[in-house]
Amino acid sequence: MHIYEVLKRPVVTEKSTYLSNELGQYVFEVDRRANKHQIKEAIETIFDVDVVDVNVLNMPAKRTRRRNRRMTVRTSGWKKAVVTLAEGQRLQLFEGV
Repeated sequence: MHIYEVLKRPVVTEKSTYLSNELGQYVFEVDRRANKHQIKEAIETIFDVDVVDVNVLNMPAKRTRRRNRRMTVRTSGWKKAVVTLAEGQRLQLFEGV
């Protein structure tokens, strides 16, 4: 798998913003086939930072309701990676969000 296929998008929520500001951890949606080593290599290559730790979570599919009570939609599952950077390093992608 190519390095640029591993990372899909950054996840920007209140919790991920707190993690990035206080703990130096960043959250990304990654390809379902990617493992920790591939995620670490992709982050280090793309952003030129040192990665200390990578935690991976498989987010389950969920059922949600749309428009009215009867119409239910199933959202697909996805994989999330929480990446911890070395002390004092930051990603410019998340600055000012």
